[in-house]
Amino acid sequence: MNQETVTATGEPTVGTAHFRTMFPTTAHGAHTARHAAERWLAAKQGRPEPADDDSTATASLLIAELTANAALHGRVRGRNARLALTLTSATLRIEVTDARGERPPAPTPAADADSDGESGRGLLLVASLADAWGCESHHPGGKTVWAECARRAARTER
Repeated sequence: MNQETVTATGEPTVGTAHFRTMFPTTAHGAHTARHAAERWLAAKQGRPEPADDDSTATASLLIAELTANAALHGRVRGRNARLALTLTSATLRIEVTDARGERPPAPTPAADADSDGESGRGLLLVASLADAWGCESHHPGGKTVWAECARRAARTER
């Protein structure tokens, strides 16, 4: 479901735009959700395709990591995950909700991330790229992992 606040033609959009999609907790499901979100963000920026700039790359990496984590660590047979984006003039908030509330995420310490293991570095990436991130319980069972990034225009105003 997509929602947005719309203004008259020619005026800048002021308000909040929302993107939500459910996806199966599989690698393919996470991939499909990420690409749908990237296309939505591109459309919000008035582009036919996702741009190749730093803010778009950061958003894509955060979406990819959070959806992949849900597919890998949040999988419960028969339950989907949800990807939600909230876009304001100042911030992009990314939320991924899955059914495994008993498994809150925790970044692997940097020393352990240097090993040759195939996982454990993703939340270090999230922590380094996002302006803020966290995890909240989701009723009736599950968790929502979120990350926020200041939009480029908002960053330059600080």
